[in-house]
Parts: sequence; structure tokens; C-alpha cells
Amino acid sequence: MGMVQDGMQLRGAFTALITPMQADGSVDYEGFRKLIRLQLEAEINGLVPLGTTGETPTLERDEQDRLIEIAMEEAGGKVPVIVGVGSNSTAHTIHNARRAQELGADAILVVTPYYNKPTNEGIYRHFAAIAEATDLPIVVYNIAGRTAKNIDVTTMDRLSQIPSVVAVKEASGDIAQMGDIISTVVSARRKDGKYFAVLSGDDAFTLPLAALGGDGVISVVSNLVPRRIVELCRACREGKFEEARRLHYELLPLFKGAFIETNPIPIKTAMGWLGLPAGPLRLPLCELEKNNVEKLKAALRAAHVDI
Repeated sequence: MGMVQDGMQLRGAFTALITPMQADGSVDYEGFRKLIRLQLEAEINGLVPLGTTGETPTLERDEQDRLIEIAMEEAGGKVPVIVGVGSNSTAHTIHNARRAQELGADAILVVTPYYNKPTNEGIYRHFAAIAEATDLPIVVYNIAGRTAKNIDVTTMDRLSQIPSVVAVKEASGDIAQMGDIISTVVSARRKDGKYFAVLSGDDAFTLPLAALGGDGVISVVSNLVPRRIVELCRACREGKFEEARRLHYELLPLFKGAFIETNPIPIKTAMGWLGLPAGPLRLPLCELEKNNVEKLKAALRAAHVDI
């Protein structure tokens, strides 16, 4: 089970890594390596390759494997690597999970099956089957905006009782639901002697979730400003909420700007402007619309990012 055995290390800032591309649309592996080194220099708490931000649905199997290998090499056991393996087929997800395990992943991020719209029972069985098929700790990824299905608190409570389910990435956008998960699910698991981590899936919810007792964020914006997201999470963890508020409001224009179009279009665009490895997007995603270019630049300037 490695570094994430009891979920205790899943605290702080974790970067949902982009997949940088060459001009011809091929994966920029050396650029990916460089981005991870910059993350580690910024003292990031963990790395999440092959998530939504990594354009994973458009990556071939060999590309995904190579990205996992590079992430494991560069992380070198210093921070956990949580590999996105989710799909809307349980069998495919299990295949991805086993491959991630073979390649040394510390944990896996498993999104709610999208498009199929399974029932709550179907969701439970999906995660139970994955847990049965792999030893890796599982982070449940709840994002109704992309999957058309919210995992409610009752279902999350059931999932949290699966021994290898150690955390949830909460991107429901519902702060009341997140509070309910902390007050009921986390509390119940603590009585069982198990720590269950609650991570924000939205940068803008990092502070409010932390105020409710959350553990950190799987961040998009930390691709661009990792140290500032690390500092925000650290201030929250230390209960320095005045400082956390200041950092939150400084970053808020960027949190909003990163989502003026579908993620990861804005973040890759901004990274390109700053000279970081990013490159183009793969269809069906495409470049930022012209009328949003100035808006994104204004958001960066407002968040004190020099472009």
C-alpha cells in the first residue's frame, strides 16, 4: 500500500497535472518531467497525473504508461503519486488500476462512471469491484458536472467503509454536502479507527472546505503557481485563516479565470504564455476563444502573475 496506506498523507496541495504537448500534438515527455521537477521544488504534497486536467480520454495506452513511469521516476518516493484510472466501464477501470499498480502508483483516482448514470447501488458495486481487483488505495472522484451523477452522502458513507477507499476528491460544488461528509462520514470512520480524507476538487473551495475540516485540494491552478497553493493549504492546516483568506482572495481571479472555458484549456494557455511546457490541446478540446484571451490575461494580472 506504500505511502498512502492509512490516508494520513493525503493532506495539502496535490497538482492535477496537465499533459504538455509538442506543436504536432504528440506528448512532450521531457516537458512533463520538467513540470514535475518544478512542482517538487515548490514543495507540492502530491502529484495526480492522468486526471481530467491531463486530457486523459485522448491519450493512448502507451502514452499513459509512459507518463506514469516518468511521474514515478521523478517523484522518487518523496511525494505520493495518485494516478487517474477512471472510465465509465468497470472492467476498463480495473485494467487501468492494475496497470497503474504494476507501474508503482501510490494510489488511484477513480471518477464516478460518466454517461451511463449508474444508480447508487451501481456506483457502490463499481468501487467495490475495483477495490477487490487491486491493492492500491482509492480516492473517489465526485464531479457531477462532468459525470451527470452526484455521489450523495449516504453512498459516500458506504464507499468509505471499503477498506482501501481512503479519500474523496469533492468537486460537486456543494459546500453543504462537503460539510455533511466531514461531519458524518469522516466522523464515523474515525470511530472505526480509519482516517478518511476530504480533498477539494475545485481551487476556489480549498479555503471554505478547510474551514469545515477538509484536508486540502487536488488543484488545477497549482500547475501554474504551485508554491502559492502549497502556502494556502499550509495556512489552512495551521489554522491561520486570516492569512489563508488573504491568499485565497489574491488567487481568486486566477481560480475563476482557469475555468472561463473547459479545463484544461485556460490553464494550458496561461502556462504557454509563461513559457512553461504546455503546448496545444487534443480534439475535441481546442484553443482558447479569441474573446477570452484578454479576460484570462486580466485574471492573471489580477492574481499577481506576471505575463
